Amino acid sequence: MDRTAEAYVKLVLALGRHDADYVDAYYGPPAWKAEAASANKPLDAIRASASSLVGELETLRPAGDDPLVPMRHRYQLRQLRALLGRLDVLAGRRMSFDEESRVLYDAVAPTHTEEHFQELLESLERELPGEGPLIERYDAFRKDFVIPADKLDAVFSAAIEESRTRTRRHVALPPGETFTVEYVKNKPWSGYNWYQGGFRSLIQVNTDLPVHVDRAVDLAAHEGYPGHHVYNLLLEKHLVKDRGWVEFTAYPLFSPQSLVAEGSANYGIEVGFPAGERLRFEMEALFPIAGLDPSRAEAYHRVHSLTERLSYAGNEAARRYLEGKIDARAAAEWLTRYALMSPARAEQRVRFFDKYRSYVVNYNLGKDLVRRYVEAKGGTADRPERRWQVFEELLSSPRLPSDLAEAR
Repeated sequence: MDRTAEAYVKLVLALGRHDADYVDAYYGPPAWKAEAASANKPLDAIRASASSLVGELETLRPAGDDPLVPMRHRYQLRQLRALLGRLDVLAGRRMSFDEESRVLYDAVAPTHTEEHFQELLESLERELPGEGPLIERYDAFRKDFVIPADKLDAVFSAAIEESRTRTRRHVALPPGETFTVEYVKNKPWSGYNWYQGGFRSLIQVNTDLPVHVDRAVDLAAHEGYPGHHVYNLLLEKHLVKDRGWVEFTAYPLFSPQSLVAEGSANYGIEVGFPAGERLRFEMEALFPIAGLDPSRAEAYHRVHSLTERLSYAGNEAARRYLEGKIDARAAAEWLTRYALMSPARAEQRVRFFDKYRSYVVNYNLGKDLVRRYVEAKGGTADRPERRWQVFEELLSSPRLPSDLAEAR
């Protein structure tokens, strides 16, 4: 499969010449990237080559006792089918939201009704009593927990250091691993990890909108430790450097790998910071650094935990919007009403839908699938060492979303 791996990487790079968002990371041979740039392979030729490679892989029957080899075979095959799916999207093929997420990310998110979210909102009504719409009361409550701009870097630095310390207790990280942080504006996302290879990442934090104190741990863990940075460096260490599997030097964003990446990054927040420990760290460290009142940390956590349960409202907004059932304004209004996003944040999220489409399922559905997988393998909250062990094994392997869903 080494030959098919090389062919796959070159197709990813070729498609990246036409789709600026497609190649999220590449740290393989520079000559392959230069070759893709000079050849500028047409889309129909990319499709033909990818279809041929899929046919070749379908006839292969991996042999041997190494359990990762059949996973590698399935990974190559499924990633190539997703590449063909992305070509369909670029060609304007009309797919339902669920069809698109299945072909690109190997998973379909559950559907929820307005009544489902309304029931969850009633819990917040009790937590935030008063007059006026709930979103106004929620925004007013949250304003007291914004990190001042001049303290943002100090708060993030403290959260990153704690995330790194907690991860290193359980995961052997390669010497020299590191990342840098940049603060940016005018982006449709709140944070992004650009993996550079050589166990290095560039993490960008978007400061277009106010950054609340809970985002410090979220972004430090999700983008850094034990999230994207750790996921990418473990794949590089165990699969690229130790095994020579070159397909993992290229990360196509619109592929099943993203569901595992985003899901493990979101679940990794809980792995690194179990609920009580997170509250204590934020109360004792981050609130004082940010100049916020630590006595209100517990109330903030209760509200934050309730709003997290609304995450699938974002999927419903994207599903209806991308299928043409509602327009951008209605999608933003849905997010404000059922996901409790401020109007500005809701508009930012709709811009995310425009750019990344069904990618939104990777965050919440991915997190749920990763949690189920880890717990099915014995990594429950009351067994933290086992949870870290299963989590690290997942990050170091070529598992697919369908593998997570089938775990017993």
